[in-house]
Amino acid sequence: MDWQEVAGSWVLIPPRPTGMVHFLGGAFVAAAPQLTYRWLLEELNRQGYAVVATPFVNTLDHTEIARSVLWNFEQTLNRLHSTGMLRKRYLPIYGVGHSMGCKLHLLIGSLFEVERAGNILISFNNYPASRAIPLVEQFRPAFAIEFTPSPLETNDIIAQGYRIRRNLLIKFNNDDIDQTLLLNQVLQRMFPDMVTLQTLNGNHLTPLGQDLSWPVGQVFTPMDALGQWMRQEVYRDLNQLKQQIFHWLDPLAPRKK
Repeated sequence: MDWQEVAGSWVLIPPRPTGMVHFLGGAFVAAAPQLTYRWLLEELNRQGYAVVATPFVNTLDHTEIARSVLWNFEQTLNRLHSTGMLRKRYLPIYGVGHSMGCKLHLLIGSLFEVERAGNILISFNNYPASRAIPLVEQFRPAFAIEFTPSPLETNDIIAQGYRIRRNLLIKFNNDDIDQTLLLNQVLQRMFPDMVTLQTLNGNHLTPLGQDLSWPVGQVFTPMDALGQWMRQEVYRDLNQLKQQIFHWLDPLAPRKK
C-alpha cells in the first residue's frame, strides 16, 4: 500500500471510503505510526476506512500534544479535500488510540469541539511521569516532574467534559500497565449502554505486531515448524483485535479477509 504524507499526517485512502479513522499511537512509538502500526492500519484501510495517522513526539504537556495532533488532523483533512484526494462528503470519523493515544483522544473529546462517530481506545494508560518515563525518579524530589494534565486532572477532565458517547474499550489479558477498567467505570456512568469493554488475548504491544512471513524451504525442518507456530500465535492475537474493531465499527458489514 502507498502511504502518503499530507500536512503532517500519514494517510491511506481507499477508492470508496465508508468512514475515516484518526489514529494516535503510544508514547514512544508514535513518531512513525505508518511503520509501527502498519499491519493494523492497513487492515482498516482494506476494510474501507480512510486512515489518517498523526505522528507526535511525547512531552510533559499532553494538552498541547492533543491540541497539536487535532490541528494537524484538521489540516490534513482540508488538504485531502482541496487536492481532490478525498471527495468532500460526509464520512463518519472514528478516533482510534493505543496507550497514550487513548489519553490524547480523551482530551480531544473533552477540551475541543469535535464531531466523532465514536472512539476506539486500546490499552488506555494514564500513569504519572514517575512510572511512565524511565529514570525520572532520579530527578525527584529536586524537580517536580509531572504530565499536564496529571492523571488525577485527566480523570476529572474526562468526567466533566468528555462528549464522545459511543466507545469501544479494549484491554489485553497480559497487560500490567493497562488502566482500561478504571476508564470503563467513568464512561459507563456517563454513557450507560454506549460503552463496550472487550478483553482479548495479548499484551500491551499486541497492536504493534505484524503479520510475519516465514519462508519454508524444500525440506520442512523443526525450525520451520517453530517459525510457523510463532507466526500463527502472533497473527491470532492481531486477527482477534482486528475482528473486534471491525465488528464494533459496523456489526452488519460482511467481513473482508
